[in-house]
Amino acid sequence: MERVEVGFPSGGQKCAGWLYQPAGPPKPRPIVVMGHGLGANREMGLDRYARRFAAAGMGVLVFDYRHFGSSDGEPRQTVNIARQREDWTSAIAYARTLRGFDATRIALWGTSLGGGHALTVAPDDAYIAAVVAQAPFVSGFSSALAKGPISLVKVGTLALTDALFGTIFRKPVQVRLAGRKRAAAMATGAEVPTGFGRLAEESPAYRPKIPARAAFPLLFDRPGRHAKELKMPVLYALCDQDSITPVEPALRAAGKTKHAQVKRYTAGHFDIYFDDLFEQTVHDQTEFLTAVLRP
Repeated sequence: MERVEVGFPSGGQKCAGWLYQPAGPPKPRPIVVMGHGLGANREMGLDRYARRFAAAGMGVLVFDYRHFGSSDGEPRQTVNIARQREDWTSAIAYARTLRGFDATRIALWGTSLGGGHALTVAPDDAYIAAVVAQAPFVSGFSSALAKGPISLVKVGTLALTDALFGTIFRKPVQVRLAGRKRAAAMATGAEVPTGFGRLAEESPAYRPKIPARAAFPLLFDRPGRHAKELKMPVLYALCDQDSITPVEPALRAAGKTKHAQVKRYTAGHFDIYFDDLFEQTVHDQTEFLTAVLRP
């Protein structure tokens, strides 16, 4: 397996990525396009999944959204849902141009907010062969309720202040990505600082805050509404103890997906990136992808 640095255009700027090329004789192979969640970048845990998929004979393209990681975009840390989904579309288009890969066997793999993006962009492309949605963000309203009223009010106040004054003074009011329950943070829960922290330790490019105005479009975003439009096989990898992307809305989305497979884990939102739960999860996902991406 070889990992090479690549880049592709998106919205007039460049997204940075890693391309994993599986070992073995050259032949058209399937390829998995992978994107991360809110405020994260490709250095945070995705390499472990990508290497397993490549070892199973698949190509993998892992990319950074604009404004994050090694991709272009100013100001840094800007979370723009429409732009991030444009980056997904651009990544898929780029994957189709790569020699040695089968343009009709492309799978999307997204985690957390990236899972919501994958569920949203997949129906627009008739040639997407499969989707893996890991702990997916399917309902902004449900995720907001899971925060609890105290944290919700704190984040809402920061978001309103940023929307009103951050644009005027061109200096965003920022909010932390991770915090304990009742904290003024986008993701809250007893396990969140430790879980997010373990991923953050893997990335020198990680920054712990984003402009708070992102909270408003996230609140009204509902990737789960696209579930009925998904015609390809979709694997929902769900965490029963998830305090960030609650499992119930994801189960409802899976119930509306024509060819859904559901794997549930006794885990919190970040547990499946590490240790034994990672081994179980990546085994299930590799088994799913190799089965549905056969020629």
